[in-house]
Amino acid sequence: MPGFIQDKLEIKFLILYIAARVEEPAPFDTILDLTLCDDAIDYFDFSECLADLVRTEHLTLDANGLYSLTEKGRRNSAICESSLPYSVRQRCDRNLEEWNRKLRRQRQVKSSIEQRPNGTYTARFQLTDDKGGVMDLKLMMVDRAQAKAAAKRFQEAPEKLYGQILRLLLPEEP
Repeated sequence: MPGFIQDKLEIKFLILYIAARVEEPAPFDTILDLTLCDDAIDYFDFSECLADLVRTEHLTLDANGLYSLTEKGRRNSAICESSLPYSVRQRCDRNLEEWNRKLRRQRQVKSSIEQRPNGTYTARFQLTDDKGGVMDLKLMMVDRAQAKAAAKRFQEAPEKLYGQILRLLLPEEP
């Protein structure tokens, strides 16, 4: 089934539309995935259009390989977004919503592992929300494998751990 995007100018409009709505600077692969919401777009046209948008200063590319929208890009995106087919914008918005939800989750749930001088490890688990820190827990672990396993479980269900800690610490209510 052919897509709705007809030419490279529309691909650029779509990339700008995406860049204006992604919550953080994004790597090449993410912008590619979000742009491929239309069947008419191929990798080579996308790559060329993305490079053109950086060259024309609609986007910036930082040393970490992350793309960001410039003020010029923001202005042009606002002007041109209505020329994108509605169905493409809808698909894009759904994909962006999912991506932005993942970004928020990554910002809110963090774990790290650090080796101690005595050969054991510290696993740190952090949970935040829009207002700030909810939990910051450091635990000693006997080895790296144990620390990694604990960090993985925390990443999967931090709210569950938080709730269990509260149940253990707080008396039961009548």
